[in-house]
Amino acid sequence: MIQLNLPPFEHKIKEIEGKICIFDVIRRKYLVLTPEEWVRQHFVHLLLNQYQYSKNLIRLEGGLKYNQLQKRSDIVIFDETGQPSLLIECKAPEVSINQSVIEQASRYNHTLRCRFIAITNGLKTFCFEIDFHTGSFRQMQDLPRRVIA
Repeated sequence: MIQLNLPPFEHKIKEIEGKICIFDVIRRKYLVLTPEEWVRQHFVHLLLNQYQYSKNLIRLEGGLKYNQLQKRSDIVIFDETGQPSLLIECKAPEVSINQSVIEQASRYNHTLRCRFIAITNGLKTFCFEIDFHTGSFRQMQDLPRRVIA
């Protein structure tokens, strides 16, 4: 897999039924190692190790509905009250972070209503704070250190 601009971590990889898989510490199982999963697992470990988020507040690939369509969010961080607070959309490293990707994350957030959205392809990461009262957003320099209720 490609070297990412995210901190390395000790990963467990093994072959299962002819497919290379990586261990997911949140779901506690092996998943097929795709480029997007490589980015997601790096980002999960960043959240756990550098930002000190609790495993209990992280949900991976959770289902949501948007315009009657069933969709999946990559990573959602919940606050202490159980409300979704930070949505993270992961893309494979070869996928550019462009307006289309930002709009996809925004559509998912229309349902979740997270205060923060981050978008990453493992090479570049962008984070935004959303103000639902004014309909505005601002780009942040870093991820929030702690999600606030």
